[in-house]
Amino acid sequence: MKMPPFSFGTTDWSKIEATEHPGETGKAYWRTQYFGDEGNKIRVRMVEYTPGYLADHWCSKGHVLFCLEGQLETTLKDGRTFTLMPGMSYQVGDDAQAHQSHTQAGAKLFIVD
Repeated sequence: MKMPPFSFGTTDWSKIEATEHPGETGKAYWRTQYFGDEGNKIRVRMVEYTPGYLADHWCSKGHVLFCLEGQLETTLKDGRTFTLMPGMSYQVGDDAQAHQSHTQAGAKLFIVD
């Protein structure tokens, strides 16, 4: 990820409207902001997964993901599974390892991609 120059700013996430994204089961609610030029935007999200959420796809996009609340299970296409608890993060590059997220209890995440 290349961060092009953009002005300093703050975000009050409670004022960003959430959009709903259904999973295979459960739902994800995204509060999304974009920073930078059109050709190289950085997407920053506060994401909440409902209990029982399972993503409806294998994701190849790179992310830096930080778990704020709950518990997140991430399965890689090769079968390995990783569990994030509050205060833990993962990072993966674009097209490096396809992954799928799920949570039994629900989770709140901060994601940059």
